[in-house]
Amino acid sequence: MNLDFKRVERNAAVRKRVFTGLDYCFLVLWAILVLFPFYWMVLSSLKSYSAYNSEYIPQFFTLNPTLSNYVDAFTAVPLARYFLNTIIYTVVTTGLMMVVIIPAAFAFARLEFKGKQLAFTIFLSLMMIPNELVIITNFVTITNLHLRNTFTGLILPSVTSVFYIYLLKENFEQIPDELYKAARVDGTTDFEYLTRVMIPISKPTLVTIVILKVIECWNSYVWPRLITDNPNYFLVSNGIQEIRENGFGRENIPAMMAAVVVISVPLIILFLVFHKKIMAGVSRGGLKG
Repeated sequence: MNLDFKRVERNAAVRKRVFTGLDYCFLVLWAILVLFPFYWMVLSSLKSYSAYNSEYIPQFFTLNPTLSNYVDAFTAVPLARYFLNTIIYTVVTTGLMMVVIIPAAFAFARLEFKGKQLAFTIFLSLMMIPNELVIITNFVTITNLHLRNTFTGLILPSVTSVFYIYLLKENFEQIPDELYKAARVDGTTDFEYLTRVMIPISKPTLVTIVILKVIECWNSYVWPRLITDNPNYFLVSNGIQEIRENGFGRENIPAMMAAVVVISVPLIILFLVFHKKIMAGVSRGGLKG
């Protein structure tokens, strides 16, 4: 019996090691597939124009890397201006959105008023509206207000988010009601309770929302491209098209790749630094109890 038990235990351990090895092999293969496009982008940006065009068969390495393409990325087109525009757009949009969604989430989570559930249900139903319809409506509104080619026109449609309000509301509701009742007994106003209790407790979720919004703003393409045709207001995402058409030309792939690398690096660093907070914040905001 003991020999049979040890044999079964040994076989189970072998199977576990085999499946673990297969899992790691799959993860390594998947990582290569995911990271290869970025590797190819960086590799292409380090090749000279002549070397890149002379390759009849693509080479997966280069013996003569050059940084001249990165110099061209900032000299052939106003990439620095695109970065500045994107930073202004991202910071202002994210800040205004937080000012809007925090009181809204607090109202739905803690305040009691007539028609609250109905209002929140209708509010959530807005997520069912296709983005294309919203873009058309926003475009007509911004155009009628003569706000095209302005930062105001870029920012206004993005200062709120139904999803982020819902995420923050779920997080606020996890805070015990006893804290709110005790604070009210002590004479604390709703605003003081929000700023002194709820916001500090919900800091991980708030940080997550800020990071996700920054990534969303940095990658924004359709709306900025639609509402601006003046290069002075281009963001880095729209600037790529400008780089392709009026900067390096359609054939200078290495220079274009250098510009794309420069644009991508800030977001990659942001995600690598805060990816644990993003995952923790989303999980915390989506669980109750």
